[in-house]
Amino acid sequence: METIGFIGLGIMGRPMAANLVKGGFAVIGYDVVPQNCKDAAGRGIQIASSAAELAGKCSVIIQMLPTPAICLESAADVGKHAKPGTLLLDMSSLSPMTVREIHALLAEKGIRMMDAPVSGGEPKAVDATLAIMAGGSREDYDRALPVFKPMSASTILVGQVGAGCIAKLANQIMVGVNIAAMGEAFTLAAKAGVDPGLVFEAVRNGLAGSTVLNQKGPMILERNYTPGARMEIHIKDFVNVLETAHSMSSPVPLTASVMEMMQSLKANGMGQIDHGGVVRFYEMIAGVEVKKGS
Repeated sequence: METIGFIGLGIMGRPMAANLVKGGFAVIGYDVVPQNCKDAAGRGIQIASSAAELAGKCSVIIQMLPTPAICLESAADVGKHAKPGTLLLDMSSLSPMTVREIHALLAEKGIRMMDAPVSGGEPKAVDATLAIMAGGSREDYDRALPVFKPMSASTILVGQVGAGCIAKLANQIMVGVNIAAMGEAFTLAAKAGVDPGLVFEAVRNGLAGSTVLNQKGPMILERNYTPGARMEIHIKDFVNVLETAHSMSSPVPLTASVMEMMQSLKANGMGQIDHGGVVRFYEMIAGVEVKKGS
């Protein structure tokens, strides 16, 4: 069984790496945040002193990092220290342009690469039911599949390198717009004097029902904005959506609208809250508080 390196032990990476350990893999992890490393060590993950040290010891390396710049920097370190034939799985949310840049950088060193972003947020990272959208060769996918399985409920090879990120951007459009629509609907109910909690119960088993509604609805109604997926991270994903869509002349007007809502909340100090907090935008403009029992 291959030794897995895991770079990025934050909200998502830590439980994903822990599930690889549960799946029988030896996992060596690294994160620039010492507390993340300490928490991961308590879950059976060996901790490296640097990404460079990790890269030299592992045949498969996973990156789960927050920004394109950090992903590129980390991949450059991997490229300097990993052995030819090593497979890098970047499971971060990136644009296909960034993914292809990383792919080209690593190919010069004889290192294989796939993009394999995930959907499901922290809850599904914890219970190992993530959806993985992979881009790369069939050969690399077959090699990576045993690594994906302990972390996921479904894994799909969408196409060549970069295709996984296109699928993830499509996912983020649907999630972000769905969350905004939910916030708009709950705000309408609250403004009309109807309990949004009862509206949630009334619609959840109808056509409006969805995983997003069932996961984020209760959090919104309890005014729980503890981040499973931070607003600022969804903004980063929407930057990638807009950049990618505009490069192909593919209009994304709903994404652009929700992006402005999220940007206004970030400007008001709410970039660190869960993306379900988009409802706060509607509360501000409607002058009403959305909560269960109101």
